[in-house]
Amino acid sequence: MANVAMVSAGSWVRSGRHAAVRRRAPGGAAPAAVGIGLVGALFFSSSFIANRLMAVDGGAWEWSASLRFLLSLPVFFVIVVARPRTGGLSPVLRALRAQPGRWALWSTVGFGLFYAPLCMAATTAPGWMVAATWQVTIICGMFLAPFLYTRGDHRRRIPATGVALSGLILGGVFLTQLGGEGRLSWAVAGGVLAVLIAAVAYPVGNRRTMELAGDSLDTFQRLLAMSIASLPFWLAIGLAGGLRAGLPSSSQLTGTTVVAICSGVIATSLFFAATQRVRDNPLRLAAVEATQAAEVVFVALLEPVILSAEPPGPAAWAGILAITVGVALYAFAGRPAASRPTPKPPSTNAQP
Repeated sequence: MANVAMVSAGSWVRSGRHAAVRRRAPGGAAPAAVGIGLVGALFFSSSFIANRLMAVDGGAWEWSASLRFLLSLPVFFVIVVARPRTGGLSPVLRALRAQPGRWALWSTVGFGLFYAPLCMAATTAPGWMVAATWQVTIICGMFLAPFLYTRGDHRRRIPATGVALSGLILGGVFLTQLGGEGRLSWAVAGGVLAVLIAAVAYPVGNRRTMELAGDSLDTFQRLLAMSIASLPFWLAIGLAGGLRAGLPSSSQLTGTTVVAICSGVIATSLFFAATQRVRDNPLRLAAVEATQAAEVVFVALLEPVILSAEPPGPAAWAGILAITVGVALYAFAGRPAASRPTPKPPSTNAQP
């Protein structure tokens, strides 16, 4: 399944014949990209459960964070090298040499300041609360767009439909919080703050590295470039964990290996492929980012079974329903307008 998912993710972002198909049928791009994002959310939900499990067992959060990326880097390397028709490793090295500082900055933001805070939060808050709070990233991606793109770029626009649907999804997240344990300590509040930092860093790093990669790197090449560029951060985090807690246990190594494959390779590849597919459409990009809300559903269903945690209450299930409806509406938002035939431009120098 992992190989099928990874090969499929790579094929969705290639140019040429597939790009031509997407141009001929733009109306189908949003549902397909949302579907890819939902599958990615299923695999990414493993992070919340596994990180909480390792934290409860006493594993250092620094190792949980750094090992995921240290273990997934060689996997991306093998995938990129094994695909010579896409250029292999050469485009990655050219991109990193061309702008090493920007790659290091935005890769550290998109990977480091995203995942390290999530692992830190798992030590103080249940996976349920971490997954629910994480959904703030849905709003962050849209509202940060005016600061990420230059004046005149249509992607600076904040779509009204996206705001309304994101409000519905976040309302569902609020209900899930009401259906939680109902207790808030300073430790839990610190965990929530860490998740909020991650929620901002992830869409910023993703969108910035999409701009850096352009059409010269496919999904796996961009992931490899980000993994290499953020490597100093992960080595420093791992060193800090070793000094504080010693070497990781065998169970933590097993847990982080599972997370590295399910979340670091499969989920991240699918999500990046989905966002790459609709990167020029603000509403559809917001729709793909909104699929991360499905992680709350998956964690709510799986965490009580795996960790013997308290199951969701009625208010939480009402919130899960709102999240599900919001994501479903997001998938088809703007589709009729996109599927209408595009009028032929006049013979002047009008923009296409």
